[in-house]
Amino acid sequence: MSSFYSLIQSCQSDWDNYIQHEFIQQLGKGTLDIACFQHYLKQDYLFLINFSRAWGLAVYKSHDLIEIKQSLNSLKAIVEVELDLHIEYCKKWQITENELNLLTEAKANSEYTGYVLDVGLHGDILDLHIVLAPCLIGYSMIADWLTKQHWYDANNNRYNSWVNMYASKEFQQTMQNEIAWIDQRLVNLDASRIEHLTKLFRQATKLETGFWQMGLDKSI
Repeated sequence: MSSFYSLIQSCQSDWDNYIQHEFIQQLGKGTLDIACFQHYLKQDYLFLINFSRAWGLAVYKSHDLIEIKQSLNSLKAIVEVELDLHIEYCKKWQITENELNLLTEAKANSEYTGYVLDVGLHGDILDLHIVLAPCLIGYSMIADWLTKQHWYDANNNRYNSWVNMYASKEFQQTMQNEIAWIDQRLVNLDASRIEHLTKLFRQATKLETGFWQMGLDKSI
């Protein structure tokens, strides 16, 4: 029987590179250049917009009313809540809403979101969840990993609000719910299907790693 954690184990080094990326380590130590964090936040705004499109695809790809409602709730959460919260959070880092509306999408951003949307268009709803998992689940695991490091100082880190966001009980529960959803659908899949999902997951993980590198390099 396969599980989400078996997908991670199948590409452990790629997953570790993502979870423990230099961008994340500098953020956790509070040494990350503010300009790098600002660049990441700007690109993340564009990512969220495409993320909402992915959930729109999930609504269409849903098999039954329960899945339709779950996907629709995720779509509404991004469009009606998360994007507004992100805009307000950006303002705290001296990024105006007007700047966000005039952004050029970075190559690493478009490559990742393009991949997610392409998989969503041509695959099924499980494929889509698998390529969204490095973001949906990974951010919670990143926050959990950071808070367990001996060098992480929660009291003297200007990026602590970002870590707390993803270490929160609410977000951690969302992660657990997503893992449970995926695990239920991995049961009794044949080897070729698992291999296909593993390839999707590995590629999405690598593209997420590229997103961190984009932030670190401030690249477009």
